[in-house]
Order: sequence, then C-alpha cells, then structure tokens
Amino acid sequence: MGSKRRRVKQTLSLEERLARRANELRERALTLQPGTEKEALLKLARQAEIGAGMTEWLRASNLQSQT
Repeated sequence: MGSKRRRVKQTLSLEERLARRANELRERALTLQPGTEKEALLKLARQAEIGAGMTEWLRASNLQSQT
C-alpha cells in the first residue's frame, strides 16, 4: 500500500509566498561578497518575482477566452 500524502493548508496565496521568498533571497544575498553564490541567490529572487507576477498576467482581461 502506498504512503499517505501530507496535505498542508496554505494561509498565504502563492503570489504572497513567492514575493516573501524573493525578499528573503535578496536579504541573504546582501550579506554575501560578490561571487557565484550571491549571483545564484539574486537569480532565484528574480525568478520568484516573475512567478509572483504570473497570476496577474494570466488574469489580464485580454488573455481570457471569449467563451
């Protein structure tokens, strides 16, 4: 028999969680010296910010189907 899947009830929206994650990553990057690790954190922060804005973009009225 398979294992039970853990369910977690999210209290924040995906956009809010991604925005918070981006802020956390940027704060961590500020503490680092210039280098590959800092650049990697900044890249992840940018990706999180883009992800946070995706829902708004997808909800735009010009992208909704005409059905």
